[in-house]
Amino acid sequence: MASLSVNISDLRLKNPVMTASGTFGYGLEFADLMPLDGIGGIIVKGTTLRPREGNDYPRMAETASGMLNCVGLQNKGVDYFCEHIYPQIKDIDTNMIVNVSGSSPDDYAECAARVDALENIPAIELNISCPNVKDGGMAFGVTCAGASSVVKAVRERYHKTLIVKLSPNVTDITEIARAVEAEGADSVSLINTLMGMAIDIEKRKKVLSIGTGGLSGPAVKPVALRMVYQVAKAVKIPVIGLGGICSAKDAIEFLMAGATAIEIGTANFLDPTISIKVRDGINEWLDAHGCHSVQEIIGVLS
Repeated sequence: MASLSVNISDLRLKNPVMTASGTFGYGLEFADLMPLDGIGGIIVKGTTLRPREGNDYPRMAETASGMLNCVGLQNKGVDYFCEHIYPQIKDIDTNMIVNVSGSSPDDYAECAARVDALENIPAIELNISCPNVKDGGMAFGVTCAGASSVVKAVRERYHKTLIVKLSPNVTDITEIARAVEAEGADSVSLINTLMGMAIDIEKRKKVLSIGTGGLSGPAVKPVALRMVYQVAKAVKIPVIGLGGICSAKDAIEFLMAGATAIEIGTANFLDPTISIKVRDGINEWLDAHGCHSVQEIIGVLS
């Protein structure tokens, strides 16, 4: 068997397969369906400083080759996570990573600091696609200044591996990637969802309660792959690729484009064991092509 281990800064992954935030709960929900210690990491659902109710229903809609969601970061807040969820997941033998969200740099930093105190959480993933309440609702991640402000604030108070999740809803994603790298990000993950909408023509109404939502699934893969390739060429820190990955072939494409690791999101809803299948598929491909390590194919595109 080929070696599948990779490193994201100081974070060692036993293999490059992780699950994406918001699609795998806290991992516990899948424990009866697959071995949680069989993958490189689990990124738990978005966590905020204070509890959030999320958006009104309906907040999910099926689309051609994908889905829209506007769940709105529903969660019980970081203190609830620390007191009730962390004790249940701290001994799972993989990297348990918390996705951190906020409405101001201070919110992000305080939430990150509380997670920093948890011994068995080795990394966080910053969701900078959240709306900046002080800037008219514009997402932090769509400007270099906004993205930098969050990463700078968090980096001052968070001392473990810091992954920043980038929004694709920008003109040039490489500029944002370089901006967060300059402020101390250890890695970037991309892409977050693309903004979209759906319309019910019989009711003559928008399908989602707030009108728009994030598009994910196979439909976004070509966009995600292009952005991962561009960002991997633009920064020196490791890149984590996600967006429409449904098979080992998809994952290998992202690795060849320059991703050190990948995340599987929407496909978890279709097949709860897909991450294990992708892991095994990567290994089979490496063996079939005479590769001794997954490192041999990472970033091979010129």
